[in-house]
Amino acid sequence: MKLSDLRPAPGSHKTERRVGRGHGSGRGKTAGRGTKGQKARTGGHIHRAFEGGQTRLVKRLPFVRGLGNSNTPFRKEYAIIKIADLVRFDAASQVTPEQLVERKLLTPAQGRGLVKVLGNGEVDRALTVHAHKFSASARAKIEAAGGTVEIIPTKVYEKTKRSKNQDTKAPAGRAQGARE
Repeated sequence: MKLSDLRPAPGSHKTERRVGRGHGSGRGKTAGRGTKGQKARTGGHIHRAFEGGQTRLVKRLPFVRGLGNSNTPFRKEYAIIKIADLVRFDAASQVTPEQLVERKLLTPAQGRGLVKVLGNGEVDRALTVHAHKFSASARAKIEAAGGTVEIIPTKVYEKTKRSKNQDTKAPAGRAQGARE
């Protein structure tokens, strides 16, 4: 076998359509572009939002800032756990997101995210519950049963922009002199 013997698999390469090469080619005259009109011309491109002269959808919708953005990457979504689900744990045990994943109360993806405990149901044993957030009723029920609530800290990023109400401190003597 030689390099010159190599050929592509049959049917994997189609011959290029050569247009505008005269009548004998079978694609002469209009070269597959139809007859006249914007699309028959060179550079005849129609904008993708063009709706045939009708006022396009973007213009018909009300102008609302941030519409369709919904801040998905910045939104905090919590996986919800009910107090009633904590009955599956033994007394005096640690309840962590990893434990909740093992007991199939959360999916592995939810276990890596934020977890909030809500006060639906009753708890009758002392548990140490670790979560990112607790409702007031959930906290009260866990502590009433003799358990403890431990909040998992979330990473808080410092604000990069200066807020409008934050004043830049100028020396008092210069400010007085400037007003007089």
